[in-house]
Amino acid sequence: MEAHTFGKEEHIRKRQDYVRIYAQGTRRYSRRFTIITCPSPSGIRRLGLTVSKKAGNAVQRNRIKRLLREFFRLNKSRLPDSQDFVIIAKKGILPLTYHDVCAELESRLIDRADA
Repeated sequence: MEAHTFGKEEHIRKRQDYVRIYAQGTRRYSRRFTIITCPSPSGIRRLGLTVSKKAGNAVQRNRIKRLLREFFRLNKSRLPDSQDFVIIAKKGILPLTYHDVCAELESRLIDRADA
């Protein structure tokens, strides 16, 4: 059984990585999120998050990021290997629950990955 962790190596942290993913990635749109996927040069699946100030104050933005990280942590074994994922939160998405995040991202990330 795979451990449900979200380590430092699974974060997209450098600006140049974000720029590469924005330029080369494939975009998928949902009601609350834009999801960009791109092959990862590191060979592992990684997650990057973008939540602008238009999404709310700092408390609300941090809650959105926590929910997205939790979804990735619990479902990363169902996602394709060696892919970078950047999830951009759209403005006006609050209130948001973990169930909302799961329902929306499963239909956009996991269902497409299985196909």
